[in-house]
Amino acid sequence: MTLPDADRDLVVAELGRDPTPAEEILFENLWSEHCAYRSSRPLLSAFDSDGEQVVIGPGDDAAVVSLDDDTYITLGIESHNHPSYVDPYDGAATGVGGIVRDTLSMGAYPIALADCLYFGDFDREHSRYLLDGVVEGIADYGNAIGVPTVAGATSFHEKYEGNPLVNVACVGLLSADRLVTAVAQEAGNKLVLVGSSTGRDGLGGASFASEDLAEDAETEDRPAVQVGDPYTEKLLIECNEALLDEELVESARDLGAAGLGGASSELVAKGGFGAQIDLNAVHQREPNMNAFEILLSESQERMCYEVAPENVERVQAIAERFDLGSAVIGDVAEGNYVCTFDGETVVDVPPEFLAEGAPMNDLDATEPEGAERDLPEFALSEALEAVLSDPNTASKEWVYRQYDHEVGLRTARRPGDDAALLDIPEADTKLAFTAGADPNWTDAAPYDGARAVAFENATNLAAKGATPLAAVDCLNGGNPEKPDVYGGFKGIVDGLADMCSALSVPVVGGNVSLYNDSVSGPIPPTPTLAMVGEAAGNSPGMSLSGEGDLFLVGYPGDALGGSTLLQHEGGSDAFPALPDDETAAAALDAIRAIATDDSTLAVHDVSHGGLAVTLAEMVTEDVGADVAVENVVQLFDETPGRVVVESTDVDALVSLAGDVPLYELGTTTDDDYLGVTVDGDHVAFDAPKIADLRGVLTHELD
Repeated sequence: MTLPDADRDLVVAELGRDPTPAEEILFENLWSEHCAYRSSRPLLSAFDSDGEQVVIGPGDDAAVVSLDDDTYITLGIESHNHPSYVDPYDGAATGVGGIVRDTLSMGAYPIALADCLYFGDFDREHSRYLLDGVVEGIADYGNAIGVPTVAGATSFHEKYEGNPLVNVACVGLLSADRLVTAVAQEAGNKLVLVGSSTGRDGLGGASFASEDLAEDAETEDRPAVQVGDPYTEKLLIECNEALLDEELVESARDLGAAGLGGASSELVAKGGFGAQIDLNAVHQREPNMNAFEILLSESQERMCYEVAPENVERVQAIAERFDLGSAVIGDVAEGNYVCTFDGETVVDVPPEFLAEGAPMNDLDATEPEGAERDLPEFALSEALEAVLSDPNTASKEWVYRQYDHEVGLRTARRPGDDAALLDIPEADTKLAFTAGADPNWTDAAPYDGARAVAFENATNLAAKGATPLAAVDCLNGGNPEKPDVYGGFKGIVDGLADMCSALSVPVVGGNVSLYNDSVSGPIPPTPTLAMVGEAAGNSPGMSLSGEGDLFLVGYPGDALGGSTLLQHEGGSDAFPALPDDETAAAALDAIRAIATDDSTLAVHDVSHGGLAVTLAEMVTEDVGADVAVENVVQLFDETPGRVVVESTDVDALVSLAGDVPLYELGTTTDDDYLGVTVDGDHVAFDAPKIADLRGVLTHELD
């Protein structure tokens, strides 16, 4: 990839001369889609990012949200899609490392991770190879640095075969007085690089992430993939804490996309300054590196700090204490962003033009057509077996059991429930954390599917009694130059934005990953959402106790479009009708009130796989359920914003539900089975059979 002619003409016009080779490759990377959001930024104004709890919104390394006057959390999300196809282990591992360093650069300590993973059909050997490598990479890196992975999702869809997605979110915790930003503070301060030495790994990673994957990407693009060292990252985490303890950091930026050139130029540009940088001062681990290699290397575990001159010696002493390299590479300055190498000036450009000057793309978009109802005929028993054993609805225990989800001693509810819960005694509260998307939904109906993704994540929080605080998104799409692909991408942006706004959930940051296109075609438009909320009072689990009756709360969508059932049985249907904005918010208020009531014994949301999967996930080896519904649409409809409730007090339930629909489903039983009656047709599976059906990942991968 080279700097396009139109971009080069803009650079020449601004500089009044031809760019140097180092400048040209720096512009190529910082003006790439991955860094500059050239195709997506015009759409992102749809998101509402304001709220009294929002301290720092979009634009920094991570967002900052207040729990109280003294306690803040950070929230960020990143993608490492192309690298995870080329090298699944290192690609996924360094995705974890990157989002953790985004957290550090805000002055926060990372306390939880969520990973959302998307692969081709599970029955393909290559998909299972990628899954195995990605999960191992996340587990090895996250476990080694001591940050628990507590939430996430794993999905399979044929359109990810040539381009998997790896989206990782991180929550951090800090006191208000430790807040740091990526905005340079004062000319004359020093720029200090701390962490691993700089090598040639990850060269051109930003531009690599901004083009379609070629057929030979697994071999030809391997040099663009970074190689991580989690033990160095752990040292960097603790070093960062020590620097903050002594108030030695004026501003900070982690070295991610576009390496040192990206981090340092963006840091000074945000403050309205320039820089004087000596590239020879950068500590290197490979001989004979040239200027652009030093500037654009994406070697991992590195941070760029702005430090007052009188504090530099102390910063370097602390780095040495943690066995980390450090180098004073230059100064915050007035004027241009200037880099020298071997005594010659190799970069001399206006920093704001470099960091923010990329022109936006004006692309055509076409809207997809909706589906019409063409429901197939099928046997109930066979359909239930197919849906329960589908890799998308099956148990993901094989994945999350490889992660340490309790390190740090904050995890109050483990993976496998609707949302994870984290203890935050600093603010006398619990934090609920959920993340995910459903490619079947957004492939069928990008706008409505994205509204459903936002609604489903908010329902996960409400089912645990939590009130949403904020969300971040990772917007994944194919090649935006194709009108139908860009139309689908625009649909997920608008759908996510509209539902989050309706639910009063500010979207405070995120990431965009486009050009997820390969010889297999474009991925489904995939709007991964990570959402946090505060949980107060009772926070019920999803397992049945056997002491109450079963009810369904929420508005049905009365359609099967995008459902797991239709993936197996064929046919088509419109996407389920979601409640309007005001009604959706009222439904979640009712669910939250029900979840925290003393008469509620268990709550679980209805979404992927519909009511059938929800009930199968709630039964245990000791407690079963016997329920009845009117038709198969009610059993397999995946409309979010609904929950199954086990309650001992129907009067209280009716009162709390208010105007929100409430249906009596049936009863819990002393037997370990799930019995389902649909229009007189009865099917029953015992708990061992359900466990066997839902254990497909474990059967195939262990």
